[in-house]
Amino acid sequence: MTTVAAVQMVSTPQVSDNLATARRLVGDAARQGAELVALPEYWPIMGLSDSDKVAHAEQPGAGPLQDCMAELAREHGIWLIGGTLPLVSSDAGRVMNTTLVYDPQGEAVSRYDKIHLFGFNKGSESYDEARTIVPGETVGSFDAPFGRVGLSVCYDLRFPELYRAMGECALIVVPAAFTHTTGLAHWEVLLRARAIENQCYVLASAQGGVHASGRRTFGHSMLVDPWGEVKAVLHEGEGVVCGELDPGFLARVRESLPALRHRKL
Repeated sequence: MTTVAAVQMVSTPQVSDNLATARRLVGDAARQGAELVALPEYWPIMGLSDSDKVAHAEQPGAGPLQDCMAELAREHGIWLIGGTLPLVSSDAGRVMNTTLVYDPQGEAVSRYDKIHLFGFNKGSESYDEARTIVPGETVGSFDAPFGRVGLSVCYDLRFPELYRAMGECALIVVPAAFTHTTGLAHWEVLLRARAIENQCYVLASAQGGVHASGRRTFGHSMLVDPWGEVKAVLHEGEGVVCGELDPGFLARVRESLPALRHRKL
């Protein structure tokens, strides 16, 4: 068995406050026995405007946000999946929305740049991530002691072909900042669908509350098993969701319903 945890935050425009919250909650997860911990999308900053994160973009391998994650992984001896943070891009006015993975020695071992950029217009709600983010181009995954871990971010959840491209995973992670509107309608059903069709665990770490900008995120960080059952969930507010990955259960699901072997495309 491997214990994993999703950290849920209500990030603010103040990077220092968010760093302190992440340190505290990752510590809580480690004390509960988590060997792998995932932070939510935009964990270091949820600004008053979408462009605020551009000023905090770091070069790969250098900066206080990356230093914080490396220190937390090393201090607690965990695999740490750093939600997303802004890294510099080729466009000075936009950033890469990047997931970084650190091993228990605090070494960066994997990177995934969010491929699908959220756009939404309904009534007074309007979002266009492409204004401040450059899309990634490469599918992301890494090998952990318990198996392959697939990397995705928020809006990626709506594109099942991305998850097929990862190959067979034991775990898929989904750091997110789903809006309350879209989350209420689609969040859980999409997470359960990705778990069922890929016959693996899904760990979703979310933003969950009302932010300084007035944006309300849905929360509901959760762990879903390969049969599609929600094993643990935190509805709103900051906190930690923990659960176990059971390799025996995963194997039994794949053996009793060998859908992955039955694929034709």
